[in-house]
Parts: sequence; structure tokens; C-alpha cells
Amino acid sequence: MQNQRENFAVKKSFFPTFTTQTIQHSKMKILLLGSGELGKEFVIAAQRIGQTIIAVDSYENAPAMQVAHGFEVINMLDGEALDRIVAKHQPDFIVPEIEAIRTERFYDYEKQGITVVPSAKAANFTMNRKAIRDLAAKELGLRTAKYQYATSAEELQKAVQEVGIPCVVKPLMSSSGKGQSTIKTESDIEKAWQYAVAGSRGDVIEVIVEAFVDFHSEITLLTITQNNNPTLFCAPIGHRQERGDYQESWQPALVSEKDLYEAQDMAEKITEALGGAGLFGVEFFLTNEGVYFSELSPRPHDTGMVTLAGTQNFNEFELHLRAILSLPIFEITLEKAGASAVILASEDSANPTFSGIEKVAALPKTDFRIFGKPTSRPYRRMGVVLSHDTLSTPITEVIERAKETAKLITVNS
Repeated sequence: MQNQRENFAVKKSFFPTFTTQTIQHSKMKILLLGSGELGKEFVIAAQRIGQTIIAVDSYENAPAMQVAHGFEVINMLDGEALDRIVAKHQPDFIVPEIEAIRTERFYDYEKQGITVVPSAKAANFTMNRKAIRDLAAKELGLRTAKYQYATSAEELQKAVQEVGIPCVVKPLMSSSGKGQSTIKTESDIEKAWQYAVAGSRGDVIEVIVEAFVDFHSEITLLTITQNNNPTLFCAPIGHRQERGDYQESWQPALVSEKDLYEAQDMAEKITEALGGAGLFGVEFFLTNEGVYFSELSPRPHDTGMVTLAGTQNFNEFELHLRAILSLPIFEITLEKAGASAVILASEDSANPTFSGIEKVAALPKTDFRIFGKPTSRPYRRMGVVLSHDTLSTPITEVIERAKETAKLITVNS
């Protein structure tokens, strides 16, 4: 298993030479833009090593605000509002957690000496799917699904004809799979457009239409870029989606050495092109023809919550933080097999509560997180169940345990 660990961490099998640089201020101020469950775990990681966090979101009592030093409630697409809070708090770092941000302002903040994570360029390119897909397919020549863009229902009709049926429609700006649908017949086109518009975040109404890729599995490759040190990779994470949103994830995913090397090579190329330091969630389709690049997020990934099960020596939030702060990461080791399964709400509620937590707490090799979201709605992710076991345990057993355990918890309205 030692050789497997080395392959996951870094493509080359030698121990690289690391450089260290002195951090002038041991306590940095971080402005976190977006305060959901991923942001909350990032804040907890930052608190553990003495950093100061100001959490920002569009609503009060967002999960990350509950554990941060301070918070701001603004519309992050309002550039002037962003300018005001940056001027007020004078952060050392700006860390985006979501897409719907006026990221054009980030270039100005970099000029002011603020570090945008992972970089202003990366945040802008990944703000919507258009820039990142064009970078991957046209500039870097990575294998991707055939695709077109559309800004109206009429353009969508033409794009579908060009790409072919079946195909997948996604808003250029969305999160957690919102607005994504599959077109199986021509009668689905208008409905897909309306669904994409309703699920779009931000002020850009445009969709990407992707040819359907006949894949046998999907993986997320958590890729960590460091300042002056090698790019590292976590063990691949498998996941299953419904409605465009992840339901379960597991680590390690069963991937051939050839496919893993190809995915690592693509991930290294695209993260290098974007620049900066931090953790990227790079998604791939695995097919009989090879690996297809799918999407990229320049931040901790929802499927990466499986690392909270202790699958690695550092979870994804700790890795993101250490890379941001230029704390050298010597290696990433796979310690356990693990799986996560989401806890979803089924109804609207202004004061959700939970039943069944004590049943989960009584189980071995099991943990859970309740995110602390102040309201619920159907299919909103309210928590996650985590399961772990030895590396010799079949990963299918760990996944099934997590799925069955998540059913024990009910979100009450």
C-alpha cells in the first residue's frame, strides 16, 4: 500500500526538495466570501492554527459565520459593497467559497497587495463554466465533451442540434448542481432552458450544452498547488450524483494507473495555467476511450467532505489552508477507506430540527456533521454522514454503510 500512497500524492516516485519561506505575520486576516458548510470547515481549520476569519454571505447566521471572528452580510455581486468590506477589514487573503461574486474586482485587490486565493485569474476563469471550458479545450487541448453555449431558448435549440441528443444543459454560473438537466428528446429543450435560468446564480443568463459522455465513473481529483513547492494530489474520490448534486462520495475510487496518471497530468496542466496556491477540485469522466476533463473549482470540493472521515493525514480544508499560508505540505497519505452520504431536507422550514442523531452516534466507524443552516427547503443539503474502515475493506461496503446510516437522520420542519 505504500507504493499506492506515493502514486496518489505526487506523480514522481522520489521525495522532492521542499523550500520554506518565512511568514512575516503568524496571524493573518482572511476574508471568506461565501459561508456555507465548506466554508465552515475551512474556518474551523483556520481557527486551529490561530488565523482570523471574517465570513461573508448574503444571509445572516450562515454556517461559517457561526464559527468566524466576525461576519458581513452583503450581495457579493455588488462590486461597491465588496469594495467597502475589503476597505473596512483590510484582509491579508481573500478566499472565495462560491461562484456568485463580482470577481472582476479581484484584480484591483491583488494590486493593493491582497492575496486572492488561489489567484484573481483563477477566480475569474472559474466564476463561470465558459472561461474554464475554453481554457481546457481550446488553449490546453484537454479532452472534453463536445459543447456549445446559448443565451436564449432559441439559441439552445440550435446548440442542441449541433451537439446532439442526449445532452446536458448547465447554467454557466450555478452551485451544487442547481439548474442542470439532461435533454433526452426535443420536447425537453424548453423545460431545460427554464430550469437552467431558475437555477442560475449571478447576473449572467447563459448555459453550456454538453454532449453526453458515455462514462463508467466520475472522479474528483483534489489537486494542491503550492508556492515554490510541488503540486500534490489526493487519492481519487468517486461520487454519485442526482439532480446534478452529489449524494455519496468515497475515497479511494478504483481507478487504473493509466487513467490516474492521465487525470493527474490534466489537473497539473490546468491548475498551473490558472496560477496561485490552494486546493482545486478537478472533476473527470472515466470512459473506455480515456479520461475526459469535466469541471474545476478553485476551492475545497463538496465530494471532498469524505476526507473528514480521516481518510488522509490532512483533510481537504487543512490542505487548502496550508497551501494558502505557504506552509509546506511534504506528502499526502491515504490512511483509511471512507465514504460520505448527504443528509437532505424534504420540506421548507424556518427552524429545522433533526431526529435520529443518537442512532448514528451509537454506530462504530461512523461520524456526522450537521451544518447549522438556519432554514431548509426540499433537497437542501443539511448535513453529512461519514463512514471509515481499513484500506483492505472493500470500498463498496463502506459506501453502503454510509448510505444506510444517512437514512437514520430525518430533517424535521
